[in-house]
Amino acid sequence: MISHLPLRIAASMMTLAVVLHPTQGHCAPSAATEAPVMQMPHISVVATGRGSPVILIPGLSSPRAVWDGVVPGLARSHRVYVVQVNGFGGDAPGDNLKPGVLDGVVSDLETLIVKEKLGQPAIVGHSMGGLVSLMFAKAHPDHVGRLMIVDSLPFYGALFAPTATIDAVRPQAAAMRDMLAATASDPAKRAANAERTANGLAATPDARAKVKAWGVAADPRVTGQAMYEDLTTDLRPDMAKITVPITLIYPWSDGLPKAVAEGLYKREYGSAPHVTFIDIGNSAHFVMLDQPTAFAKALDNFLR
Repeated sequence: MISHLPLRIAASMMTLAVVLHPTQGHCAPSAATEAPVMQMPHISVVATGRGSPVILIPGLSSPRAVWDGVVPGLARSHRVYVVQVNGFGGDAPGDNLKPGVLDGVVSDLETLIVKEKLGQPAIVGHSMGGLVSLMFAKAHPDHVGRLMIVDSLPFYGALFAPTATIDAVRPQAAAMRDMLAATASDPAKRAANAERTANGLAATPDARAKVKAWGVAADPRVTGQAMYEDLTTDLRPDMAKITVPITLIYPWSDGLPKAVAEGLYKREYGSAPHVTFIDIGNSAHFVMLDQPTAFAKALDNFLR
C-alpha cells in the first residue's frame, strides 16, 4: 500500500472483514421500513414517496438505514427505492450464502426496474453499493439514467498498488473471507472488531455508534462472500464504456489529504467519459453520516 489514503481505507476494510455474526435481535427500524418490503432472492426493497425514481444502495454490512437522513427529503419529490442486501441489517441471508452475491444484486435490481416500470432511474451507491451500481450500468445501460458513487472504486485492489491485478489480490481476499467464517462463533472478538471498524470508517461519535450496531447485525458469511467478490471485481477496463453521467463523492480529512484522495479517484475514474468529482471534507468513509448537510446538498444537486 502506497499512500495515506490507501493505508487508511485498506486498514478499515481489513478490520471490516471481521465484523459480527447476526444477533438474535434486529437493528432499530429504518425510516424507510414503514412501507411494505419487497423481498427478492438477494435484496429487499422498500419504496416511498412519489415522483421520478431513485434507487439507494448501501455498502458492505450496511442496512437501508444508512440512508435515513436523506429518504424523507427525497420522498417529497421522488419515488425512492431503498435497497438492503439480504443478510445485512439482521435479515435472513436468502440466496447470499453462496457465490454470486454481487451479480445476484444486479439481477434483482434489473427485475425491480422492469417490474416497477422505472425506465432509467437515478442510482446512488455507497462503497460496495457503488461498485454494484457500476456493475449494473455496465450490464444494463438502458435501465439507468445517472449514477452517484459514494466513496467507491472500480477496483478495490488499486488501493494496494496502481498495477494490482485480481490474481494478485485473490489470496488476501480469500483469507479475509475465511477469517470472517472463523470468527463467527467468537462474540467478544467480533464485538471488538466491529468497534474498530466503526472507528476507522466514520468520523463522528454518532456515526461510529451506528456503524458498530450495523456491524453487529450483519451476517459475517454474507459479508465475507460479498467482500471477496468486491475485492476480485475489476471494472477499470469497462469504465470507458459506461457512458451514463457519474457523480463521484469522495471524502477527505486531516489524515486523508484532499490532494491524495483527488489523485486516486481521478486516476481510477479517468477513462469514464462523464464524471463529476465532488469532495466533502472533514469526513471518513460514511460521508452521509459524518457530513449529512453537505451530502444532502450534493445529492439534491445530482438529482436536479
